[in-house]
Amino acid sequence: MNKKIVCIGHATFDITFPLKKFPEENTKNRVKKIVQCGGGPASSAAYLLGKWKQKPYFIGTVGNDIYGKTIKEELKSVDVNIDYMEESDKYNTTLSIIIVSGSNSTRTSLAYKNPNMKMQNTNIDIKPDILLTDGQEYELSMNVIKNNPDMISIIDAGRATEEIIELCKNVNYIVCSKEFAEEVTGVKFNYRDANTFNQIFIKLIEMFPNKKYVITLEDKGSMFLDGEYVKIMPTYKMKVKDTTGAGDIFHGAFTYGIANGYSLEESVKLGNIAGALSTTKIGARNSIPSLKDVMKLYEK
Repeated sequence: MNKKIVCIGHATFDITFPLKKFPEENTKNRVKKIVQCGGGPASSAAYLLGKWKQKPYFIGTVGNDIYGKTIKEELKSVDVNIDYMEESDKYNTTLSIIIVSGSNSTRTSLAYKNPNMKMQNTNIDIKPDILLTDGQEYELSMNVIKNNPDMISIIDAGRATEEIIELCKNVNYIVCSKEFAEEVTGVKFNYRDANTFNQIFIKLIEMFPNKKYVITLEDKGSMFLDGEYVKIMPTYKMKVKDTTGAGDIFHGAFTYGIANGYSLEESVKLGNIAGALSTTKIGARNSIPSLKDVMKLYEK
């Protein structure tokens, strides 16, 4: 029986322009195609979990517009429960414009979210077995954590905001970006000096004791603390087209692993594979690999 997984946080609609190279300033550029689909950390993770037959919940807010309705239909198409999603009449759905440069596979994103666009109902009576939050709905996430002390809680800590730092103190798993780890610890990664890895984890433990810690390193893979040992799991080498959503997909696959009894190392491995496979296609939702394709590489 599937565990009850709840993903709380951000949903956006992405419009991606694939170009041969990044455009020069003050020029007009005609594109041959665009790629449109939903994105956002928690909602993309929920979509992956739905695609992988977990029947998760997504709780967040979108606008009462075509983009918001499209996001809701996307989630419903893979059996994500959206009963608690809110549709705002005051604010538009967050929109991201992404330029992907084919010459070096980089992406440049412009996004706008109205800072006042938040869940109105922050006291939802829900009992998850697993919670994944990206910190974008702080009050709701904190209430769910406090009301469910026995559940497993995971945070996708992408930015070092006060609210995300506070949530990190209250979850079981901190799965954070390299930028978050460097900013909160004040230590910069030096891949030629393993002592910097130890320093970062020592400071994370001091700030957030008694947690499980994972740091995503983009094209360098992931790093995690396994007992007393810092371990690095390199990324899987792929022909990269677009890295949009790869981190969100990592978190979704990692959550799948934790929900299904995988160890920390095995869950990181799932996340690495899923994130790497996603970079071979353009778009966030569009690039989420099947569980079958991920498990083929996992078993190798």
